Amino acid sequence: MQSHLKKTLLIGGNGFIGAALAQALHATQRSVSVVSRSPNKNPLLDASIAYHQGNFGDLAFISPLIAAHDEIVHLAYASVPNTSFENPLTDLQENLTPSVQLFLETAKLGKRLLLVSSGGTVYGEACYIPISEVHPKHPISPYGLTKLTLENYANLYSVTHGLEYMVVRPGNAYGIGQTPFKGQGFVATAIASARLGKAIKIFGLNGSVRDYIYITDLANAIVSTLTAGRANECYNIGTGIGYNNLELINYINTLLRVKHHAPLHVEYVPSRPFDVKCNVLDYAKLNHHTGWEPLVSLEQGLSMTIDNLFL
Repeated sequence: MQSHLKKTLLIGGNGFIGAALAQALHATQRSVSVVSRSPNKNPLLDASIAYHQGNFGDLAFISPLIAAHDEIVHLAYASVPNTSFENPLTDLQENLTPSVQLFLETAKLGKRLLLVSSGGTVYGEACYIPISEVHPKHPISPYGLTKLTLENYANLYSVTHGLEYMVVRPGNAYGIGQTPFKGQGFVATAIASARLGKAIKIFGLNGSVRDYIYITDLANAIVSTLTAGRANECYNIGTGIGYNNLELINYINTLLRVKHHAPLHVEYVPSRPFDVKCNVLDYAKLNHHTGWEPLVSLEQGLSMTIDNLFL
């Protein structure tokens, strides 16, 4: 007898992380559907991946889709850290209300939920490095506070409505397909700046320390969580290695000079109050539960990304 083909719904699956995740899920023989507000399907998505344009906050639109799938991956988020800081009320209105409604509907329909949270912003300033999942959580940005609130709402509906959920907290994703100059994606913005002859901004003396994870490693980590992760658990996704912005730029510059003769210049600007100084994630729990570990080194990932952006 043929086994049941698992059906996965990716809400916000048309962007950088979503498209990579959709492809990784498709490779596991899942039936994958993507929900996005954009009228244009990402060209990186396989033709067999169903595409639904609409607002996931519209219950009449999203409820039948939830009912038709086994597992829901929630990737959608309408702001980035700097825009959430500038407009915290908008951040709440656009992200919290529709997501909480989504969690409740998923619980009512008896489906599994995986929430893609934020590995850097939910913890706030690091008490120790690398950061484990039990690290204190004191966000210093509206973005991080809303992400943490969503995690707490998922737990609330687990206790009160039987929602089966998991949370992943990724580090800073980068790689082929990332759009520069969007307020997130330091690597793509740095490389694109070099290509255009623009300077890249560093906030503070050396910038902040971040854990950079290549996009295919991140996508595979989420698939591993869906496949072998434990219900009602949170998992960090990172490399356990941190680089400040200046170190990363020097790394990129070395590769740029060798391959493309296009050095990247730096513009120093004042630090921002909502940027945590250091975020490096301990992925030991995910490795223990699922066997996942990162495979792409920073040098390999940067080299592939640079070559792609300089095509």
